[in-house]
Amino acid sequence: MVTSNKSSREAKARVARMEANQALHTQQLRRRKRDNLLALIAIVVALAVAVVLALTVFSARDSADSTSSASAQTNSPEVPLAETAAGKTFTGTLSLNGKPLGVSLDGTAAPQAAAVFKSLADSNFMTGKTCHRLADSTDFGVLQCGSLTGDGQGDPNYQWGPVENTPSDGKYPAGTIAVARANTTYSNGTQFFIAFKDTVLPQDTGGYTIVGKVTSGLDVVTDIAKAGIADGATDGAPSTKVTIDSFQLK
Repeated sequence: MVTSNKSSREAKARVARMEANQALHTQQLRRRKRDNLLALIAIVVALAVAVVLALTVFSARDSADSTSSASAQTNSPEVPLAETAAGKTFTGTLSLNGKPLGVSLDGTAAPQAAAVFKSLADSNFMTGKTCHRLADSTDFGVLQCGSLTGDGQGDPNYQWGPVENTPSDGKYPAGTIAVARANTTYSNGTQFFIAFKDTVLPQDTGGYTIVGKVTSGLDVVTDIAKAGIADGATDGAPSTKVTIDSFQLK
């Protein structure tokens, strides 16, 4: 009887161990499946993130670069050819607030710029435009004019290049007429500036095209500068509104 009970207990113990082992095995299988599923999800997420990054970052950057590269060396269709001004000198008058300045544009040194501003003059584009910016500080004195909307914004549909006739030393003598632009050498537009005193500008981005000079009446711009800048700043809108009455070249 004792032997029988002992055998029964041993049998039950074996069954219990087997059941425990089966439960442990089942638990391990479930854990392994769960871990595999989590690993698979992690891989899928990582791949998705990589794809999103590739599409939103790299492609966007490459697209922007290619767009910039494509447009960087292209003039707007309306921009006249440099050949129309090459080798020519245009003289005329720029009138600001009813006061004339004699001007001369150099089609030999800056044929593309001269062609552009001769075309703008012939089409009366400048009439009624303003000189929206006046800057006056040490080694820096300019009056900037010709913005399409009068607020300094350029015309995105009228851009051209290249930069021409830039001084290697960055010095723009008083009376210089130069072309304003944005941050590329093919972002010239309809804006120009007149240096009313010797001005030094950084050349690290290519400089600014010197298209011509004021031959008489620079004191008109100097007087505008003497009237000051709005809010007492050294760079901003002129205290007195400056309007281009006419711009004529021949």
